[in-house]
Formats: sequence, C-alpha cells, structure tokens
Amino acid sequence: MQRLRVGLVGSGFVARFHAQAFASVRDAEIVAIASRNSQSARELAEFCIAQGVGSPRVFQDLAEMVREVDAVWLLTPNYVRVEQIETIANEVHAGRAQLTGLAVEKPFARNLGEARQILSAVNEAGIPNGYLENQLFAPSLVRGKELVWRRGAEIVGEPYLARCAEEHSGPHRAWFWRGDLQGGGVLNDMMCHSIAAGWFVLTPPSLPLTALKPLRVQAQIACLKWARPEYAQKLRETYAHEMEVDYVNHPAEDYAAARITFENPNGNHVMVEASTSWCFVGAGLRLTFEVLGPEYMMAINTLAGEGTVFFSREVQGQAGEDIVEKQNAEQGLMPYLADEAHAYGYIAENRYFTQCFLKGETPFCTLDYGARITELLMACYLSAERGQVVSLPCPELEHFVPAVARGEWKPQ
Repeated sequence: MQRLRVGLVGSGFVARFHAQAFASVRDAEIVAIASRNSQSARELAEFCIAQGVGSPRVFQDLAEMVREVDAVWLLTPNYVRVEQIETIANEVHAGRAQLTGLAVEKPFARNLGEARQILSAVNEAGIPNGYLENQLFAPSLVRGKELVWRRGAEIVGEPYLARCAEEHSGPHRAWFWRGDLQGGGVLNDMMCHSIAAGWFVLTPPSLPLTALKPLRVQAQIACLKWARPEYAQKLRETYAHEMEVDYVNHPAEDYAAARITFENPNGNHVMVEASTSWCFVGAGLRLTFEVLGPEYMMAINTLAGEGTVFFSREVQGQAGEDIVEKQNAEQGLMPYLADEAHAYGYIAENRYFTQCFLKGETPFCTLDYGARITELLMACYLSAERGQVVSLPCPELEHFVPAVARGEWKPQ
C-alpha cells in the first residue's frame, strides 16, 4: 500500500483541525466522511477539497463507509463512541471491511467501563489502533523533551516534576457542557491532555510510556465561573437551539487540578501536576508545560506566540477565531500562531499514525494507553468527590461513574 485512504467519522471542530493537518501528510488522502450532520459533513468535504487533501464522499451509514477505506479516524462526541466502535469492529470481524488502522480522538471514553468495552471490541476484531493525543506530538514539547533528557538527564539526573495545563474560556458545542453526555466537565474533556503530556515528558525516551507506573492521585474540581447565575443563564441561552444546558441544577466542573505520583524505572517517585480550566479568559487557548530536574528546567507557553498583532478601538471587526483558537477578543495586542495544526501537534500526529498503519507498525500510544489515561481521570474524579488520595490500582474504578456524569454533583 502506497497511500492510506482515510475515512473521518465526525464533522465537527476537531475534524476540521485534522483535515487541515492532512495537507502536510504526503501519503494519505481523506476519501470519506461519515456524520450524522449532513450539512457539516458536506462543508467539511468542501474544506478537504479546498485543502487538497482529498475529494471525500459523504456517508450517513458508518458501516457502509468503513467498507470503503483503509483507516478510520474516529472524531465524534463521547456519548456515541461505544456504539460507533462496535459498528466498526463488527464490520471488520465479519470480514465485510479490512482496516489497517483505527485512530480514536481524545478523550478515549466517558468512564473506564466504556473504555474496556471499546478495547474489547477493537482487540477482538484485531484492528491495529492508536490513541489520538495531539500534545504528545506538539513540536515544542517533543523537542523540549529531547533536550531535557539528552543534555540534562544524562549529565545530572532524570527529571522529577512536570507541570502541564490547558486553559480556555469554554468549548464550542452544547454536549461538551453536559456531564451526562460528555462524561464529566473540563477534567474529562481536557485533563487527558495534561496528564498525557506530563507522563510523556517524564518517561525516558528509549522506553515505552508504560515504564512509568502510576501510584496515587489527589485531585480537586470546582465550578468557579459557569455556575454563577448570570453565566448559567448565558449557557442556557447560547445552546438553547441545540439542547438544554442547565448549570443551575446540573453543573459540571469548569476547573480541575490534580497531582499524580508515578514510580519511574529507577524506583524513584516523579510527579505530574495537571490543571485545566474552562474559566480562563485571556487571548485564547493557552497551553503551558514545565519540566523540572536536578539542575535544569524547560518551559513552554503557547500564548507567548510566534508574533503579535495590535488593533486599536477603531478596528471593530467580526468576532472569530482567526488569530488563535478560543479567541476572546479582536482588539488590543493579540498573540498569534502561524499554524495551529502544526503547533498543537496535529500534523506530526497524523503523519505518525499514517506511517504506522501503512507499515504495519504498532504506535507508541495505542488505545490501551488511552484507557490508562481514562483510568487516571476516573481516579481524579473519585479523589475529588471523597477529598482523599486514591491509591492505584483501584478496582473500584472499573465501574465508577463520576457524580458530574450522573447529574448529582454540586459545587461546594
């Protein structure tokens, strides 16, 4: 196989990011899009054509699409994941489809029980797979890890602390805000990034991610902004055309912080401090990373930017996200990124998984790793609910559903 024929499942915000990224992947093309929303699917297909990444056919029947592609990128909402994975796996298991790869967007699942269902279906069908965690491929983080380990760790010792955060002012669609549909709030939606990034940079480059063993988790969640009456009403009004979002009676957390202790291959304890927020109001999406070692540190802040633009009060253009993702202003001094798909890791990620699937190689971050991240996220929720440290492994997590997802959580 010389060129991977990719089918996208889903046509929302992240699907557009992936389509943009495939413009820099030479040996793949997007040949199909399956979506429940025919209008957004057609718009995405037109975008793919404009980007030169393929002339995809639009499908409403997922099973039919799977039979026409070599690999699937699953980019759909959390609450439909299990059903869609089982549909894909059934087609392959029955011999009606032949897939060389299945890549699933973060977060992997709403809870560990659903993660196990997905893993079981994929493994039983024998589908090569990968977990789409773009921050593991962000060029600044990859290069920073290489420098820290080559110039720092080899001389004075391994790093011992990673601080990782992702913050913005809130997601794009109503279902993200619904604990029952999304599986939680900002912790499940975005802390998967920060935990994975911290785990990645603290893992020795020559070893698999499983070389770090999670030992215990301590976490806290809160709804600092969006449960306030004026903002709860704003959410209700903003998404009334999609579905009910009720943060008076059924809020989800908009802030979360966690400390996760790992044991590294030398038997030393290392720590990831992860935090995430839907109540950060700045120029737009902010990703920050720090790595500390015995005599060194590394620091990244995406809002430090590659450049800035300034617009005076006289420039009153239309609101949008043409300067930075989750943009909050159109005036003043604004940082910008020349290519967000590159900076956030989408290009390197799609290039990597394309090569793995074409060559029949196992990615370093498979769906099993996605399930491990889900396990840590559930440990965070359990710790936050009980106000206690959760030691791992914790058998209770196998059937645990967070109070936020059950609609029973109230901010303290």
